[in-house]
Formats: sequence, structure tokens, C-alpha cells
Amino acid sequence: MARTHDAARNTARTAGAERRVVVTGVGTVSPIGGTVDEFWASATAGRSGIRPITRYDASELPTRFAGEIVDFDPRQYMPNKVGRRLDRYAQFALAAALQAVDQAALKPDEELAARTAVLVGSGYGPGQLMRTAVHDLRDHGRRRMTPYLASSGSLDSAAGEIASHIGARGPSGATATACATGATCVGDALRLIRHGYADVAVAGGADDAVNPLDLAAAANAGALSRRDDAPHLASRPFDRDRDGFVMGAGAGILVLEEAEHARRRGATILAEVAGYGATTDAYHSTHPRPDGAAARRAMTDALADAGLRPEQIDHISAHGTGTRLNDRIESAAVRAVFGDHAPRVPISSLKSMTGHMIGAAGAVELIAAIQTIRTGIVPPTLNCDDPEDPGLDYVPHRARAHTVRAVLSNSFGFGGHNAVLVVREWPGSAPAQARPQESPGGPSRQPEEER
Repeated sequence: MARTHDAARNTARTAGAERRVVVTGVGTVSPIGGTVDEFWASATAGRSGIRPITRYDASELPTRFAGEIVDFDPRQYMPNKVGRRLDRYAQFALAAALQAVDQAALKPDEELAARTAVLVGSGYGPGQLMRTAVHDLRDHGRRRMTPYLASSGSLDSAAGEIASHIGARGPSGATATACATGATCVGDALRLIRHGYADVAVAGGADDAVNPLDLAAAANAGALSRRDDAPHLASRPFDRDRDGFVMGAGAGILVLEEAEHARRRGATILAEVAGYGATTDAYHSTHPRPDGAAARRAMTDALADAGLRPEQIDHISAHGTGTRLNDRIESAAVRAVFGDHAPRVPISSLKSMTGHMIGAAGAVELIAAIQTIRTGIVPPTLNCDDPEDPGLDYVPHRARAHTVRAVLSNSFGFGGHNAVLVVREWPGSAPAQARPQESPGGPSRQPEEER
């Protein structure tokens, strides 16, 4: 039987047979909720998770607020001895992965274990663990350093821990593409499954850049908002009064699965990951390419990969950082790709509520895109009072009822990394909850239970 399966997989690879890829589980740890249900309730209610930093003294930093995670207890997900050896970013990743695997009811047996991949990356990695180790080495010598630094002090520590925890023995690793990391890992996992190298993949990203080292670095690069007097108003994607992004922390993990494999085992299919496009600006270490050409190509490549036209996209989950250059260039790219349809497609930036979760952002925003499809609710862009482009619909301030069958999700990172995903409704998949009535004429309307 195993030989027959292997022969079929090899034939699929060599013949280029297309395998559809679906999502059967999602998990997140975020500044606005420690589970997907909590996260989505906050996102659709327009609740900001941006607040003054409380986990350490941030008085010497130029920016003293963030999308901080303050109520996370790793012991809810892992033994204390596991949590102690991991940086917080990897704790977030493992927690979100276990949520996703649990929802997918995924329990790899001997055969499936070898066909299960893990691709979980990070933009900044174990920053706090490294910072503590350097201080211990300087102040007390090497014997006071954590003995786990060699195994836990790398970008692949989360991926390795997840693979070990669930028993996945297929390809595993961590791709880092800065702020596009989570989307890149999902896109690469999509291709692994499509081309027959895996049947299941646990994919996404995680970061805990709300620490003194990473915050200072971002502030010195001139990327962060300095609006200390009103943190909840600081993240202002697509608003003319924006002055930089707000750092956030968290993880987003998805279980991807070959569609027929999911059907055979009776898994609940949440949505289909239908398209992926990836490009590089090759322009500047932190500034996006001014003409947006590479970002536009990533969007058009993702649409072509999904076999969809721009007018078939019902919602755009924007990268929307709240920086001067990104928002202007992303808006222009949407105009260029979507043409006459651009003013009619609602565009949201979750970073207005979560801050920028760096390596986790693209994966968490894809989870939100799936939730939008399943609930018929488009999350708002907070603080968008004076839009960058008044002709585009940034869904300001309040969530909106809207029928959504396909979403394009943008992720653009330092270094010119661009990763764009298209997710669409899977026929026959049950909605997460009853869809609210369509709002007449398009004005934002928040569901009664979320007011």
C-alpha cells in the first residue's frame, strides 16, 4: 500500500498534477485575544490591543507602548520544563499550533507523520532569550547562561518544537522574510502540498518583538509611532496623520491539508488557500520600491495562481502598517491591480488594533480573512479619520456586514520581501456563525452583539 501511495505521489510531482489545498485548523495568540474566537470578537468589535508597556520599564525608550501580550500563561499549553527553555516567541508559536492542530483533529499516525510538514518562521526570533544570555555572559560568565541557548536561540526553534510536539517527520524549518514571514511560510507550505511533497503542513509565523532590544532597533530606524500620549490612537493605517507603525507580538498558525486527504478523514474544511505570489523589490533595506512594481506583481501573481480576476475578490486584508511610504504605495498598487473595481472592494488593516506582529502578521491576517469569509463580517481599520485615498474603502472605525467569498491578503517586509495570498470559500463549508444581513448602500454597520 505504501509503495502504491509513493508511486502516485511521484507521478503527481512529475506530471504537475494540481492538488487543492485547504485549511482545517487555525490558532492565534495576539494582543486582542489568546484564541481565534477571542481575537475575532475583539477585531469585529474594533477593540484596540495597543497600550503602554507593562512587562518591563520602558521609560528610556522613545516609544513606550505596543501591542503587548500581557495575560499569556505558557503552562496552559506546555509543561513548565518546555516553556522554560523556549523564548516567548516560540511559546506563542507552540500555543497557536496546538490550537490549530486541535481544531483540525490532527493526530498523525506512522504514515501521516512522514507526510506532515512544519514551516513556522519569525522575523526577529528569540530576541529576549538572546538579550538575557548576552547580559548573563557579560555580568556573570558563560556558566550562568541558559543551557538551552544552542537549541532555543535560533529562528527555527519554534518549528522544531512544534514538529517534535505533534510528531511531524516531514520537511520542517523556518523561513524569514521580515514582516512577510507568516505569509511566506503559508505560501511555501501550499506549494509543498500542491506538488506532492506533503499531505499536511502546520504553517505560520510568530514574534515577540515587544522587548527593549527590538523596540530600540525599530525606533532608531525611524519606523515607530511616537504618539505616547494616546497609544490606542497611534496605529493609523491609511490615515494622513500617521507617523509610523506600532510594534506588536503574537503568533498565527494554520493547518493546511490536501483537500482529498481532508475529505477522506472527515475533517472540517474552513477555506481554501487558492493562490500565492512572492516577489522582491531589490530596492532598499527598509523602504518599499516607490513605484510599487514588485508589490503589484506579487498581487497579480497570487490572483493568477488562484485563477481569479480582480473583480472576483470581495475583500483585501491590507499590509497597512501606518508608515508614510507603505500605505501610499500599497494604496496605489491596489488601484493599479484592481482598476475600476478598487473603490468597491473593502480594505482592512488589522494592525490598527494589534500593532505590527512582524513575522506573525501575515498568518494572523490570513486567519482573519478566513473568519471574514465564514462570518460575513469585514473587520474595521481603526483611526482612519482622513484617508490616504478618499476614493478607496478602508472600512473606517466599524466592522461591516459583507458577503465575502474570496480575500486577497498582502504582506510586505523590510528587505523588499512581498508575499500575497488568496483564500476563498470552500463549497459546502459551514459558516462559523449566521451571517448578518447585508448593509444597504455600504455604510459601516457593526453587529448588535459586538457593539
